[in-house]
Amino acid sequence: MKKLFMMFAVGAFAFNAVAQEASAEADTKDADTALWPVPFAVCEWPATPDLVGLRLSIPFSTRQEVITGIDLGLWGRCKDFEGLGLSVLRNDVKDTLGGLQIGLYNTANRADMGALQVGLWNETQSIRGLQVGLVNITGDAQGFQVGLINRAETLYGFQFGLINAIRDNECPVMFGANIGW
Repeated sequence: MKKLFMMFAVGAFAFNAVAQEASAEADTKDADTALWPVPFAVCEWPATPDLVGLRLSIPFSTRQEVITGIDLGLWGRCKDFEGLGLSVLRNDVKDTLGGLQIGLYNTANRADMGALQVGLWNETQSIRGLQVGLVNITGDAQGFQVGLINRAETLYGFQFGLINAIRDNECPVMFGANIGW
């Protein structure tokens, strides 16, 4: 038993020394580089650029830049997102979105990796996928828009709703449905 205790104590000491060395090395690296992705984040903690797992955005979270996994909360913002974003107020993706956004107000710059936005107001610069909401706005779209008001600059797909507008189309405004090709 004493030998087992001594082995445990030596192992704990060695682990502590290695961890301190890794911590000192991490402090000298660029602040935007993560040693490994974090599996869990709450609000603004931890301030790491990469998250693979679950983020609880209560009340909001803006520090994690690249998220792969699930984002739950009130207001979530990041640069790149792949997974399920379920925020009561707003989901905001500054660059690329791949996955599902559900919230009152959903925004993404590029949702080109297959995306689904469900909310009262959905907005993207470009999307390959589906937007379902009261108001759906996009620049370039390949897919479907279903809502009360649907607007696209260019669309290769269908719009279903009360007012459907495709700016770069022979028939730019239609009621009920519109198609772009």
